[in-house]
Amino acid sequence: MLVGTLVTLHLLLSLLLILFVLLHRGQGGGLSDMFGGGGGGGAMKGSAVVERNLDRFTVIAGLLFATTNCLLVIYL
Repeated sequence: MLVGTLVTLHLLLSLLLILFVLLHRGQGGGLSDMFGGGGGGGAMKGSAVVERNLDRFTVIAGLLFATTNCLLVIYL
């Protein structure tokens, strides 16, 4: 039962991690422009906050993904 839960959590984290990486701004902008990154002037401050929070969520999802990966290696 533990392995099945870990596999399910691992798959969900992998999809979440893919989503977060795709939302990041690349060299020419990214999908994060949809959430406040495309404006000028005062909107640039909001864009920085969105990018910073996106960075945090991506790091947390990556660490959780790595943890579930290690646990699956141990239990499988």
